[in-house]
Amino acid sequence: MADKNEAPVLDVETRLTDDHHQSLKLWLRMLSCTTLIETEIRSRLRAEFGITLPRFDLMAQLDRHPDGLRMGELSKRLMVTGGNVTGITDQLEQEGLVVRAPVADDRRAYSVKLTPAGRRAFNRMASVHEGWITELMDGLDGSDKSTLIALLSKMKQRLNDNE
Repeated sequence: MADKNEAPVLDVETRLTDDHHQSLKLWLRMLSCTTLIETEIRSRLRAEFGITLPRFDLMAQLDRHPDGLRMGELSKRLMVTGGNVTGITDQLEQEGLVVRAPVADDRRAYSVKLTPAGRRAFNRMASVHEGWITELMDGLDGSDKSTLIALLSKMKQRLNDNE
């Protein structure tokens, strides 16, 4: 717990007053929580494994698709530019963690997949990562987590319906 003499952490969400709209408060609360968790995970990945979150995320996508994914598909799934995917893939390929192969029916396209060494490295990282997430969510009991999942699923469905 924070010392009573310590200044409170001020971010956008905590500066809101009761005059602000409830939806805005909710959005900023979700954003604050996401940012805090992401910052901690980034720091831990760097310290423990010497890897960035984008590299971890790319490997996670490839782990879910053992036959590989095209560069464009990786870009869509990671919600980053093709140039970002190319840069990350280049780094991982140099380290022997992924391999690029031409796509048979499209000479311009490449498919990327984890190498056996990449799969082993990712499995080690993913196991530790899951423990970190569990630890960071430890303040919520199972019922609270279920409620949040259900509410956020409902919201996500509504947002997808509006597309």
